[in-house]
Amino acid sequence: MTDTVISSATKEVVIGFGRPFVMIGERINPTGRKLLAEEMKNGDFSRVEADALAQVAAGAHMLDVNAGIPLADEPALLARAVQLVQSITDVPLSIDSSIIEALEAGLGVYQGKALVNSVTGEDEVMERVLPLVARHGAAVVAISNDETGISEDPDVRFAVAKRIVERAADHGIPAADVVVDPLVMPIGAMGTAGRQAFALIRRLREELGVNTTCGASNVSFGLPNRHVVTGTFLSMAIASGMTSAIMNPMHAEVKSAVMAADVLMGTDRDCAAWIRENRDPSAEGGRGGREGRRRRRSE
Repeated sequence: MTDTVISSATKEVVIGFGRPFVMIGERINPTGRKLLAEEMKNGDFSRVEADALAQVAAGAHMLDVNAGIPLADEPALLARAVQLVQSITDVPLSIDSSIIEALEAGLGVYQGKALVNSVTGEDEVMERVLPLVARHGAAVVAISNDETGISEDPDVRFAVAKRIVERAADHGIPAADVVVDPLVMPIGAMGTAGRQAFALIRRLREELGVNTTCGASNVSFGLPNRHVVTGTFLSMAIASGMTSAIMNPMHAEVKSAVMAADVLMGTDRDCAAWIRENRDPSAEGGRGGREGRRRRRSE
């Protein structure tokens, strides 16, 4: 079984088959968040701090940290964000950037074994990112696209993922430290996106033996009541073998779907996490809550 171990200075998270699904909080990302982008650019990281604490409180096992702001000093901003988040929480981080200098800056201040988000199948990108990942002993998210873009053919996306895994091995990075993103398309624009994703996730698990992740909210982009669609997608993806996702644990529908999937897949042993999350506080002491009320009515 494949285990991808990610750590902070004091805490370890394992992404793996037969383990509880790993929720990677997506909120520390200025893309599409004008207020956050403006604040970070001006040196105000109070919202970053609040988002980090809120996501961990909501159940995130890891946090994705991104500082991609146009015309800003992304390496400096990313390094500062990584240091801040690590100073207020102990969860491991995914360091998220498409700029190699920013990844270098983030990894340079990171304490522990980070997840680098990400590398694509383009030769130039692999030859810049993979040596950096190897040098820092990190794990890496492999995005299943290359110079030709994102293929609608899942066989092509599988081939790109396979090539990245093989190239990573050339740099001394084991398959266990490559977490593949199969690229989930918006279901509203591509009706086969769900079926394609599930089939590809199964192949990545069975043929490459790698863990998987995705930007979960992509699947429901543009749809009403989208959090229900995202949560349902994740529960089906988990059944297909997906082991982590970059998502918002603060959306109750999404988090509940993930936790319920863990119960049904048998990775939430004795349903302990589900019971802790959903126990009726008034039931403490034995005769409160709905069950107690039912018993009292029947007496």
